[in-house]
Amino acid sequence: MAAADAGSNSRRPVSKTSSGAATEAILPAGIPNTPYRWARGVKAGRWLFATGQCGTDYVNAMAPEVLQSGHPFNGPSQSHREARRIFQNVAEVLAAGGSSPSDVVRIDQFYTSPDVVDGYHQTRREFFKGQIPPSTSNLHRRFARTQQTMEVQVMAAVPAPNFQVQHAKAGAYRIHASSGYSPSLSAGDFRFIPGQTAEALKEEDAPVDPEAKRAHGLWKGTPIMLETDFIIKRKLKPSLEAAGASLDTVVKAQVYLRDQADIPGFRHVWAQHFPVQPATTIIATETPGFIMAELRIEINTIALARDGSTSKEVVAPVAPLFDGGTTAVRAGDLLFISGLMAMRDGSLIPEAQTDATQPFFASPVKSELRDILAQADAICRAAGTSLHNAVRIQQFHADLADLPATLEVWSEAMDGMPLPLSAVEVPWQAVPQARLQVDLWVYIPD
Repeated sequence: MAAADAGSNSRRPVSKTSSGAATEAILPAGIPNTPYRWARGVKAGRWLFATGQCGTDYVNAMAPEVLQSGHPFNGPSQSHREARRIFQNVAEVLAAGGSSPSDVVRIDQFYTSPDVVDGYHQTRREFFKGQIPPSTSNLHRRFARTQQTMEVQVMAAVPAPNFQVQHAKAGAYRIHASSGYSPSLSAGDFRFIPGQTAEALKEEDAPVDPEAKRAHGLWKGTPIMLETDFIIKRKLKPSLEAAGASLDTVVKAQVYLRDQADIPGFRHVWAQHFPVQPATTIIATETPGFIMAELRIEINTIALARDGSTSKEVVAPVAPLFDGGTTAVRAGDLLFISGLMAMRDGSLIPEAQTDATQPFFASPVKSELRDILAQADAICRAAGTSLHNAVRIQQFHADLADLPATLEVWSEAMDGMPLPLSAVEVPWQAVPQARLQVDLWVYIPD
């Protein structure tokens, strides 16, 4: 498929025709106090996605057995109870979609506090029976439900004779037993690599590896550039090579940054290592945001096998968010889109800029999301698919009070289909005054 003109920044309206969806919503559930629905899972060919998993029973905000409000300190801790409910929900989606815990290829975890992580990890080890898929964990500001402290995204394979999950037995560096996830995993031509930071390769050198630290002095290296370069050279590249992939075959990256001002430094190093960049989304974390409080960045990736038959194709009918970036990448039956924001001509679209003298006569977040979905629609069409085939929608909000308005826009665009959506509040956006960033994955049917 030929890539479209990367310089074009046209905005076509989102299609309102019949959905033509080639995906199946698994166990849809009503979104409280709205006419809209969650897709607890989405089955898309050989893949199954469970997005926005949390400790709800889909009736109450948090399931009563999680809060145990009458006797909260009886039995396991609340973090254990919340994690158990999450994995009960995940297990239901996997079973209904023809998959299982052993077929999960990737798991991403967000938390509001480091205090809940150990309870979650203990429960996760039990669920996966010690064989944990590549994982990413970091800290964020707020979720959509009061008293919610964790949210999980899961991607799994639907097993078939020639499509099986294989965990790597060894990796490029030691993974601490408290996490215990696999150093990489393969499913068909896809290679999944866990989130990687500049945590020291040797425990005695912790927290930050000596190679990723600035030398003594105030201007002997830029910390974010040192950490990014270290991650790519000493962790990502060796991990990919051990999995039969390479930097050239990376198709998707999620980059978690603690500090907004680190974006240019990260982007500079990223471009040096990736002349043709993968679809990349930069996501803000809290401070601290990672396993070591001193760390500034974490990167997770999906790649393709070097010797496989699946190709990496750049899709670019609209300009990327960052100069030199890649708008989207098609990898076989999946389309990975870089983080989308309502940008035009180098700034936030005028419709999303609040008039301080008339603040109550507009809904800026609706304008932002409509522009984002117009971009997404153009990207999907260029890749040979439809926005209705979205399998994973992650929304990063400046203020979660905007969530109801975005649900309305999404439901309009998706003709009322259940939404595989996770909403997280973050402390900053890459574009000043912006309220929303969307990270979108889409299925491409045969």
